[in-house]
Amino acid sequence: MPRVITIDPGKSKCGLVLAEISEKKVYKAIIVKTELIDSYVRNLINAEDILQIIIGNGTNSKQIREKLYFFKKKIITFEEKNTTFRAKSRYFELFPISGLKFLMPREVFILNKNLDAISALIILEDYCKMKFTLNQNIEFKTWLK
Repeated sequence: MPRVITIDPGKSKCGLVLAEISEKKVYKAIIVKTELIDSYVRNLINAEDILQIIIGNGTNSKQIREKLYFFKKKIITFEEKNTTFRAKSRYFELFPISGLKFLMPREVFILNKNLDAISALIILEDYCKMKFTLNQNIEFKTWLK
């Protein structure tokens, strides 16, 4: 099945999601250094059947689009307003707090989290107008090293 890549672009890092639209599932969600985004996407394209790339229209969007010149299929620029803010709430939908931790302020759990991959997920969900679930074997990294 063809998959889609969604990118939340930034100056130093980009959130990236690999998803299957027909299944409404996310298979990868990571943060990549901006300088490595083109090589990471190139590797994904070689390994997966990628139908299109969706890029948020925020910071560094134009530069990221130019870096992906080699992708010969559809590249879409889409609104990403407030995705970073909304990512905090979406984080707790994806990873609910349980037990006694529920009594602690939610902010404690995301202070050191990079939410760029979740922002990329929100861009995808807004574009498709539907919620996605995480694949059981998802590779959900906060940073690509």
